[in-house]
Amino acid sequence: MYLSDAARQSLLARLRANAGAPGRRVLLTGATVVSMDPALGVLDKGDVLIEGDVIAAVGPDLRAQGTISDTVVIDTTGCILTPGFVDTHRHAWEAQLRRIMPDVDDLAGYVTSTLLGIAPVYRPADMYIGTKLAALTALDSGITTMLDFSHNSRTAEHSDAAVQGLLDTGIRGVHAAMAPHFGDWDKQWPADLARLQEQYRSDLLTFRLAGLATDEIAGPALAYGPELARGASELGVGVSVDAVFGTASSQAVLAWERQGLLGPDVTLIHSTGLTPDAWRAIGDTGTTIALAPTSDAQIGLESAIPAVDEALAVGVRPGLSIDVEVALASDMFTQMRALHAIQRMRAVNAVYGTEQEPSRIGVHDVLDFATLQGARTNGLADVTGSITVGKQADLLVVRAEDINNMPLNDAVGTVVLGSDTRNIDTVFVAGQVRKWNGLLLDVDLDALRGEVTASRDHILANAS
Repeated sequence: MYLSDAARQSLLARLRANAGAPGRRVLLTGATVVSMDPALGVLDKGDVLIEGDVIAAVGPDLRAQGTISDTVVIDTTGCILTPGFVDTHRHAWEAQLRRIMPDVDDLAGYVTSTLLGIAPVYRPADMYIGTKLAALTALDSGITTMLDFSHNSRTAEHSDAAVQGLLDTGIRGVHAAMAPHFGDWDKQWPADLARLQEQYRSDLLTFRLAGLATDEIAGPALAYGPELARGASELGVGVSVDAVFGTASSQAVLAWERQGLLGPDVTLIHSTGLTPDAWRAIGDTGTTIALAPTSDAQIGLESAIPAVDEALAVGVRPGLSIDVEVALASDMFTQMRALHAIQRMRAVNAVYGTEQEPSRIGVHDVLDFATLQGARTNGLADVTGSITVGKQADLLVVRAEDINNMPLNDAVGTVVLGSDTRNIDTVFVAGQVRKWNGLLLDVDLDALRGEVTASRDHILANAS
């Protein structure tokens, strides 16, 4: 990918000239391929062929097998190919309030400031620009799939705006709809989710029902239970449950187990401070887990320790998520590194002064959580999350010879511990180029900056 600007522009023009053609072929050649497919592993020098929107072939030298005809060839020598990252939980509508409260001390501080004081003044236009900004930032940092836990659905128009914000970026979006915690709203949720599905479902957009673990924060209407589970089942969608913390949530988990409301189509977010019996129920039912490593540790949610060890102990490999940008970083590199460091620190500390060996996770584990397991958590394991023939071509080209990555010694270690957004040269979603030569495509940054600032200023001027 180390080409002249003119060569890059010419190559991009060829890529985009037939971008919508079902049989259009693109060959990425010469990279280290980190497939995250357990059957394929890492290819030190490999090729990936895209046909239309899917991965058609993966191998060491596809050109030698006659796959060059009528193909746009991109030389990715000196780069690493990985699946796109998968974010399993982000409150995207808050993006224009980024880092407005970087040192928030607890959940109550966030709830009081953002959900009680700020969320009620959001207009549909603010929902749109926040969601769009979050999705574009995700793409820029290599997140090709994002679950938007959209918990400010005050009206149908607010929901429409949030959905459109995903669609207009080209990200693989999952709109998880929930009513607001506080303030006036139209009481259209959860029934309105059926309309959203009918009106907006596309190859790049799926839906889930979102709820809370208990009635402690916002009352019983938002708490997951038989009624919400039945609604999700009728719609054929999964459920994402936020604020899964401590004793009350542990009791809720056990109640859901008795009621038959757990399973692979249910995701429990955070899951800090749960009891061993609650974890047993999660493992026994194959319920999925979305960790938010920086959120748990930085804000101090319940035990403040991301529950990776607890999940792994019951056979659940979790997905990772960003959570709230009002206080946290926006990218998956940060989540992987934070979890990697925290778990290894915890493992060593647990056996310090003994003869026991610490049980540590590695860089491959956290990359698995950020890709394949994230896709499984979002209900998209057959669609994305690994470089596997037949899956959608959601791919990253990571420059391995940049100053902060050279020389390439271990590809997975380089992605997890060495790389950041500046090293992501190219992003494909469903075979379409969304970032090229380190820059997002089709984004007027000056116009976006003006929209974001105007929205932020309106919100803060009217918030209580």
